Amino acid sequence: MDYHHYREALTETLAQSEVPFPAAEYQARLDKVRQAMTEQGLDALLLTDPADINYLTGYHTFEVSVHACLICTQEKLVLQVASIETGAAVVTARVDEIIGYRWENLDEIITPLADLLIPCKKIGIDGWSSGLRFGVIDALMQTIGRERFSEAGALIDAIRIVKSPAELEMLQESARITALGLETAVQSIRPGMTDNDIAAVGAKALLENGSEFMSLQPIVTSGHRIGVIHVNHKRRVIQPNEPVFLEFGAVYQRYTAPMMRTAVTGTPNAALSATRDLCRSIFEALCDTMRPGNTFDAAAQAADALLAPQRDQYFFSGVFGYAVGAQFPPSWVEGTGFIAKGQTRTFEANMVFHLPLCLRVPGQWGIGISDTVVVTEQGAKPLTNNDWKLFEAHS
Repeated sequence: MDYHHYREALTETLAQSEVPFPAAEYQARLDKVRQAMTEQGLDALLLTDPADINYLTGYHTFEVSVHACLICTQEKLVLQVASIETGAAVVTARVDEIIGYRWENLDEIITPLADLLIPCKKIGIDGWSSGLRFGVIDALMQTIGRERFSEAGALIDAIRIVKSPAELEMLQESARITALGLETAVQSIRPGMTDNDIAAVGAKALLENGSEFMSLQPIVTSGHRIGVIHVNHKRRVIQPNEPVFLEFGAVYQRYTAPMMRTAVTGTPNAALSATRDLCRSIFEALCDTMRPGNTFDAAAQAADALLAPQRDQYFFSGVFGYAVGAQFPPSWVEGTGFIAKGQTRTFEANMVFHLPLCLRVPGQWGIGISDTVVVTEQGAKPLTNNDWKLFEAHS
């Protein structure tokens, strides 16, 4: 059968059987988006980020490298996916219509989208979305007019960054699984093992305890390699008396609550312990400042004041926290908000952030410890359960 008959067969048997949330949750999200569209004078919103599409419809697949697009108007939601993805769309998405294009025939993408958008005078797009392909938007602009399109990425970001009670439940479940995976991996660390060995133990525990395919695979580095940001396990043998850095993020209904821990194969020396203490102090300052009405900049300034006296000693990314929620590979970073100097947005209750406090001495070592936290009226409260200690892994 062709993909049209495939879609019809699944529609008769499994339609919306794997939608992650009840219809009322999606309707509440859609109502907020449509209200924002009205306020901004938008007739349509064209979404291509897999996480944005998931947020409004539930649609999820592990194949996020192919073009997918959601058209949101006041009247309907139309999801366009590749032929191989129509089954996943039928099973996981709450939409009014699903349209396909042959995976191997990209020229089938434009005409259906143009037909849907021709009646719309003002169309919002997220020009910074990794899913927005130049070929698609350029062809649409040539077909129906460049003047119809305007930047609107902030519209859905402002809604997604505040989590509903149902989303918080998913993040709490992710946090539970993340903690189990990290604890299992940390307890297994011994000198003579490789970083791959530790990652394998952790990945097995994450999957056994219910994680879906992860937006980022488990991260494990040791010794001098911790001093290089964003490298991962690479068959390095763990030595006695050196740190081992781990960062895991289990996925539950696509939601990720990441956490970092650091172990030492022996007893931590004074430098490692002092760095751990600094990370803890920065974390406490952040959580105390992350209250509704305070700006992201205010939290970053409070944290940076503690880091400043030792800034020349450590490499730090400059981002003290980033929003997390439902995401897809290649990252669990939501992208809707960053706690950094100069960020003027204010905190609201039920925003959720990962606070990745990793201080690195380039070429030598690093210490990374973190929690995923939720903003409350009393400050940020952890969803993950880090003990903020350096685990001592003795042989």
